[in-house]
Amino acid sequence: MTEKDHNPSSTHPPLPPTSEDEQFSRLRLLRSRRVGVTTYKRLLTEHGTAQNALAALPEVARAAGVEKYEICPEAVVQAELNAARAAGARLIMHGTPAYPEILSELDDAPPFLWVLGDPDLLNRPMISLVGARNASSLGTRMAKALARDLGGQGYVVVSGLARGVDAAAHLAALPTGTVAVQAGGVDVIYPAENTQLAQDIAESGLRLSEQPIGLQPMARHFPTRNRIISGLSRATVVVEAAAKSGSLITARDALDQGRDVLAVPGNPFDARAAGCNQLIREGATLVRSAADVIEALTPLHGETPQLPLGIPEKPRAKRSPTKNKALKDVATLHRKILARLSPSPVAEDQLIRDLAVAPADAAPVLLDLELDGQITRQSGGLLSRG
Repeated sequence: MTEKDHNPSSTHPPLPPTSEDEQFSRLRLLRSRRVGVTTYKRLLTEHGTAQNALAALPEVARAAGVEKYEICPEAVVQAELNAARAAGARLIMHGTPAYPEILSELDDAPPFLWVLGDPDLLNRPMISLVGARNASSLGTRMAKALARDLGGQGYVVVSGLARGVDAAAHLAALPTGTVAVQAGGVDVIYPAENTQLAQDIAESGLRLSEQPIGLQPMARHFPTRNRIISGLSRATVVVEAAAKSGSLITARDALDQGRDVLAVPGNPFDARAAGCNQLIREGATLVRSAADVIEALTPLHGETPQLPLGIPEKPRAKRSPTKNKALKDVATLHRKILARLSPSPVAEDQLIRDLAVAPADAAPVLLDLELDGQITRQSGGLLSRG
């Protein structure tokens, strides 16, 4: 049984989630092995209630070739609920009034959201600001200016709580409202350097995640997190982004969701601007200030234009050929790192010495590869091929 399994027959339209028992059962269904968003929705459609879907799940698994299938134990779900209560988190279920209407439009909308902070922010118009983790000084200044001015115009700023552009946008939008979408559990702060910022957001803004409480984020969680960032927002603004980056994946998600995509132009010799310049060349709206963003969103309920953006379809999509020396250097370093790594872990500092590069140059590239799922970071400062 996989996410691609699909049975077009629909005999029982899902019933409204009106009871705590049904909510518990739905969470248990989603937490069961091999049940993702697509399978979850199909099972509810076919069986009407989560209790019925859970009862049918072992037989569904056997029909898919999975023997001795066991659904998620009740104790696991109860432990998650207890941990959430201890963390002060609240559960919002798809189909309930508290669930953000704009996010419910998505075919792959998260069935559940754990939230910390002010959920009323989800009822206000939102704009996503995303960009490079190794942002330049100019990039962080631009992110702060956009977030501050958009917040002053009544927009809630959404981002991913990463270092760089994300952190700058959240910080500037704290007085007016900001939403941080996390890749791991809503109670798990990553990166650790944003601990104080995350606490401030929980107090005056909102943190949310579709992942179980306590889950440590892994590389594969970030692309799925990105669809929520774009899905919450009427538009996604990319401030700085390399030619291959998570920010471009968020932009692709926004486009697929029928949202506006905008980008801040940058120096063609700066690798961090290559992705934004590519977006603009291929149809994204050029952004110089918050006024450009607001103008692109007028009228509020107008039809969103379809932009012919050549955004990578997958996180591991190949870069477009370029003569930009900085991009060539980054690509070369990517290849060198991957060539030296294997499933057997090696110390990060040893790898950097072997490459004969500056730690400051290697760090952002290693992080890109980690988020892309190509390398794995282990305890003790060890790295291996993903």
